[in-house]
Amino acid sequence: MTILADWQIERDIKIVPFAPQQKRPGVISYGVTSYGYDVRLGRKFKVFTNARCAIVDPKNFDTQSFIDVEADDCLIPPNSFALAETVEYFEIPRDVLAICVGKSTYARIGIIVNVTPLEPEWRGKITIEISNTTPLPARVYAHEGIAQIVFLRADQVCRVSYADKSGKYQDQAGLTLPFVPEARQLRNEG
Repeated sequence: MTILADWQIERDIKIVPFAPQQKRPGVISYGVTSYGYDVRLGRKFKVFTNARCAIVDPKNFDTQSFIDVEADDCLIPPNSFALAETVEYFEIPRDVLAICVGKSTYARIGIIVNVTPLEPEWRGKITIEISNTTPLPARVYAHEGIAQIVFLRADQVCRVSYADKSGKYQDQAGLTLPFVPEARQLRNEG
């Protein structure tokens, strides 16, 4: 595998809207980097709350565990997390795997970003999990950088892409909560 350079990213990967420059005064950087792309947060957030004492279960997720926020910034409670969507929409080529890492500006204040890999032929806006590991509330900003996506090109295309297996998060239009398809659906599909 090789890491894609900035000129290859712009040529080979669909990113809409695409920001060719990275530095902007007074803004946490976003846009194309030497070997990746810094994504921005959209304005929609789901902030986790334990007010209902619900159990966090990916097979039976209680949507009332979140408070919806639509704003230019978001406060994440101490030792909690929020889900957000990226401004950017992605289409990953069949011979590319993308990995997300946090930005150092947020990491230096105890904010950790988690996104699972963007598999070959995945399409959509990215749902990002933002953890506040500190004992204090933390602020994140919409329309500013939150994480870097690093693109790795394989020597050959994969045998089975995310599109081929009809991945459950394919074509997500924005912030998407976790879900596990029921067993009946899986038997009917294949």
